[in-house]
Amino acid sequence: MGGRGAGAPTAMGKKKLFRRPEGRARRAPKSLETFAADAQAALAACVQQDGAGEGDAAEVRFPCPLAMWELGHCDPKKCTGRKLARKGLLRNLRLNQRFPGLILSPMATQYVSATDKQVVAQNGVAVIDCSWAKLEETPFSKMRGSYLRLLPFLVAANPVNYGRPCKLSCVEALAATFCIVGFSDLATILLRKFKWGKVFLELNKNLLEKYAACHCPEEVLKVEKEFLASAQERETEEIDPFDVDSGKEFSNPNRSASSIGMAQGDVESGEEDGSDGDDDSTEDDSEKLAAQTANKPVIWKGVKKRLKD
Repeated sequence: MGGRGAGAPTAMGKKKLFRRPEGRARRAPKSLETFAADAQAALAACVQQDGAGEGDAAEVRFPCPLAMWELGHCDPKKCTGRKLARKGLLRNLRLNQRFPGLILSPMATQYVSATDKQVVAQNGVAVIDCSWAKLEETPFSKMRGSYLRLLPFLVAANPVNYGRPCKLSCVEALAATFCIVGFSDLATILLRKFKWGKVFLELNKNLLEKYAACHCPEEVLKVEKEFLASAQERETEEIDPFDVDSGKEFSNPNRSASSIGMAQGDVESGEEDGSDGDDDSTEDDSEKLAAQTANKPVIWKGVKKRLKD
C-alpha cells in the first residue's frame, strides 16, 4: 500500500519520466562535422554583427555551452568571464553544481588535447575564475565534473599579466582550449570581444599550432617539454659576441642593455588573472604595449620554475 518508488512502474506498466535537474533538456548528440559547420556559421554571424549597426545584426548563437564558477576574487570590472556572461555567451555555476563538459582546473592531471574534441562539442567548457594568489583557499572539490583538464604552457596577453607564462584570464583559457581541440573559429569569436584578444593568438601562434597537431595528452606534454627545454637552452647558451662567423648580430657589449623584456613584473605579485580591461583606457594601453613589444624578443620568465614543477 506504500507509495511508488522513483522510477517504479505506473498503473499502465510504464515508468515515470523525470525531468533533469533545473529543467535542462539533454542535448541531442551532434557530429563533429555538424559542430564545425555551426562554429563557422557562428563566426560569420559574429563578423556580420560587428559590422552592422545597433539592432540590425542577427543574434550570434554559440554552438556549445560555456560556464564559470565565479568566486569573487577579481575586480568585477576587469573579469573576462563576467564580460562574456554579460554578453550572453557564458553562464555562472554554483558551488557543488556539476558540469558535464570539460573543466579547466589546476587540480587536473591531464592536458587538454584533440581527444577532448567530442566532449567539448557535446557539453562545452567551464572555467574557474579565481585569483592565482588564492589557490589554496579555493574550494576546487566543490566544482564537480568528470573531465578535468590542464592547459599546457602559454603566455598571457591580458592587460594585467601581459607576457607572463601560464597566467591566462578566463577568455584566454577558453580560447586556448578551442584552438587545441580544433575549433579555432570559436576562439576567434570569444577573443573578438576584447581589443587585445588577437594579441593572445599572435603571442602563442606557434605553440597553439603544435598543441593542436597532437593526438593525445602525452604528445601535448612532449611538445611542452621540448619547448621549455629549448627555451632554457637559449637562455643559458654562451655566445661569443666577437664571433663574426656566427651569422648573428649583437649589440655593443660595452653599453648597458636597454629594457627588452615584456614580462619584468613579479610573477607571484598576486594580481588577479581575470582582467579583461573592460574600460577603454586599459585596453588601449594593452594595444600600445603590444605594438611596442611586437619586434622585441619575449623573455620566457618562469621557464625554470615550470621545468622544476
